[in-house]
Order: sequence, then structure tokens, then C-alpha cells
Amino acid sequence: MAFRISDECISCGSCESECPNEAISEGAEQYVIDPNKCTECVGFYETQQCLEVCPVEAPGPDPDVEETHDQLLAKFRKLHPGQEPA
Repeated sequence: MAFRISDECISCGSCESECPNEAISEGAEQYVIDPNKCTECVGFYETQQCLEVCPVEAPGPDPDVEETHDQLLAKFRKLHPGQEPA
């Protein structure tokens, strides 16, 4: 499943530059994650980088966007054609 950012977000921006898919952007109230671009870092890392750097652990799984590992890997391949997963 894609990740989302909860209301705990303090808008520090530390997560935005860590996203390898450029799925994170500044929203009106807090940072947001585009579920069409979020692969939970599948294809790049073993852990979700946004969660790793967030001082308040605001990013987390989005129960409204459930995806399997294979679906996330397929999304990675679509977003990064020709690039091999790490």
C-alpha cells in the first residue's frame, strides 16, 4: 500500500528530498504523498525513507490504497523505465 502523511506532520520538509519517486510535496496544511508515485521505496530501499527521516513518524501506510509488493514493484518499473530495482 502507498504511504500517507498523518496530521502529526510538523511541515519540516525532511521527507520531501528523501523520496526517490518525488511523490512528496508541500500541501496546504502539511506535506502530502501522491499515492500514484509512492512505491514505499520498493525498487530503491528496504525501508521507507520518508519514515526513516521524519522526526514525528508522520508517514505511514494508507489503508485506502492497498498494494502488494508485486504491485509496488510494477509501479516502480513504470515510473523508472529501464532502471533495475536495487
